[in-house]
Amino acid sequence: MAKLTGKIALISGGTSGIGAATARLFQDEGATVIVTGSNPATLDAARAALPGIEVIASDAGDTAATKALVDQVKAKHGHIDILFVNAGVAYFAPIEAVDEAFFDKQFNINVRGAYFLLKHAAPALSDGGSVILTASVAGVIGGSGGGTVYGATKAALRSFGRTFAAELAPRGVRVNTISPGPIETPIFGKTGMTTDQVGAFVDGFKAQIPLARVGQSEEVARAALYLAADATFTTGAELFVDGGLVDI
Repeated sequence: MAKLTGKIALISGGTSGIGAATARLFQDEGATVIVTGSNPATLDAARAALPGIEVIASDAGDTAATKALVDQVKAKHGHIDILFVNAGVAYFAPIEAVDEAFFDKQFNINVRGAYFLLKHAAPALSDGGSVILTASVAGVIGGSGGGTVYGATKAALRSFGRTFAAELAPRGVRVNTISPGPIETPIFGKTGMTTDQVGAFVDGFKAQIPLARVGQSEEVARAALYLAADATFTTGAELFVDGGLVDI
C-alpha cells in the first residue's frame, strides 16, 4: 500500500534537484504534491517534467509571497500534511570577497525565508503532520571552501529543526532535518564557482567521504519519505545523507 495516500505535501524549492526527486517519490506514494520555485524557465520545465504535480511560482525570500502561497494551498486543499522546507541557495567566496549583498541574499532565502514559511504554514499543518527541513553538512563541519556564510545559514536550519520540534510537539507535528553531503544537483551550477572550482570542490569531498562518491537526489528523497511516513516516533532529529562524511 502507498505510504502517503490522501496526504497533501508542499515542497518549497521543488522544481529541480532534491525537491523534484522528492515530489516524484511522494506522488508515487499517493500524495497530492505542490512544489514551488521562482525561476520562470525552471517553473516551465517542472510543469513539463512533473505531470500531475502542482507547480506554483513563489519567491522563497519574500515573506508576503510565502504567506500568499500558504493561503493559496490552504484555500484549495484545506490543510498541509507534509511540509518540506527545501528552497535554498548556495554561494561560496573567501571572506575578503564577501559583501553585505552576498551575505544578505543567502540569509534572506535560506534562513528568513525558511522561518517565515514555517511560521505561516504552522496553523495549516494537520495535527500529526510532518515538517522536514533541508540543512547541510556545511552547518556542522568547517573547511576552506569559502562557505562561511552558507554554512551559517544551514546551522540556523539545524537549530530550527529542534526548536520548532519542541513548539509543535503538543500537536503531534514532527519536525526533522535532513543534512545532505555533496549531492549531484543543479545547485552546483549556481554557486558562483567555475566548472574547475566545482570539480575540485567535489573531488575534495569525495576524498573525505567513506563511500567515496557524491550522492544522488533520489537518495535524499528516500530519506525525506522515511521522515514523512515511517519515522512516527522521531522529532527534532537530524538525518545525515552524506556517505558517512560527518559520522565516520
